Amino acid sequence: MKKAHKIIILVIAVIAATFIIINLAVPNFAKKIIVEQIEENLKVKASLEGFNITPPFSVNLIDLKIGDFFQADRISVSPNILGFFAGKIVLSGVVLINPVITVEQSSTGKLNLPQLEATNNKQPPVYITGLALRNGKVVFNDKKVSAQGFKVIMSRLNADISKVALPPTSLKTNFKISGDFLKPDNRKIGSLNFTGWLDFGPKDMDGVLEVKDLDISYFSPYYGSFISSKKLLSAKLNVKTALKSRNNNLNILTDFRLWDLVYAKYEESELQIPSLSLSKNALEFFTDAKGNLDLEFDINTKLDNPNISIEQLEKVILKAATKNLANQSPEDLIKKVNDNIEQFKAFGKGLEKIFKDK
Repeated sequence: MKKAHKIIILVIAVIAATFIIINLAVPNFAKKIIVEQIEENLKVKASLEGFNITPPFSVNLIDLKIGDFFQADRISVSPNILGFFAGKIVLSGVVLINPVITVEQSSTGKLNLPQLEATNNKQPPVYITGLALRNGKVVFNDKKVSAQGFKVIMSRLNADISKVALPPTSLKTNFKISGDFLKPDNRKIGSLNFTGWLDFGPKDMDGVLEVKDLDISYFSPYYGSFISSKKLLSAKLNVKTALKSRNNNLNILTDFRLWDLVYAKYEESELQIPSLSLSKNALEFFTDAKGNLDLEFDINTKLDNPNISIEQLEKVILKAATKNLANQSPEDLIKKVNDNIEQFKAFGKGLEKIFKDK
């Protein structure tokens, strides 16, 4: 027993010594190789502050920065040595701590993301048994809608994804993603949850995407007067979307609820051009007596190419909105029509006054 005890202690000591030697000798060399490979393949500047290996065999990258679009406090990777002998890259686990992704779109629509150069060299397949993201952040700065840049921020982003294959193959991947939408001043304006599974082989999917309490007035540079000819000061949005695909046929069923609508008040001196567009008056016509808009609509497309045009989306939403008319009293509908007529009368009087003053 004493002999066995000594052998165990000796093995532990050898393993500990091995890790100490590796962590003393390898880091600087490894850091140099990693940075060089990133810069060579992505054509951007990169930096890595630290590198270490922890038992049983986890490689840790400390404070990695890639160009102006990615950084992370720590990335931990646990490679499976047996996978290399089979000609595959198998990672038992990948964990990203405090990653920040910054995407900027220029006025011409160009993104600041690097382009991987095509290569004729056959790359070994990569399998990741588990991918975890903790306290991540994505910043999208859009200079196409604003010269100063319009920022959309997703913060407190957490994700757990199992069984990832690159290139995608027939493998059921489970995922759970959550995060908060923020303004640039870090005020929360909504939350997101996305759970389900996806199989790229047969192109099957079951997932539920939920957006809660999203202040859509912040996103007015994108929708403009699409949903209302009046300016919205605030409006909350709840969306629950079920995504189901079999053999690449994707059905998107959405429950849409818009509530807490507050419009800007205009002075009589301000000349506002009323709109005859049904879509631009959708909120005024289809909201209920409390000012809420509840819709249910579905869209059919392809999982590998979910192409949905604005025109198609507008038609689907308006079709769903007309169903709400049955829930409104004739008196409410007549009042809404008369209100729009009064807008045109006021507009005409405003024009008449302008020309008389001249």
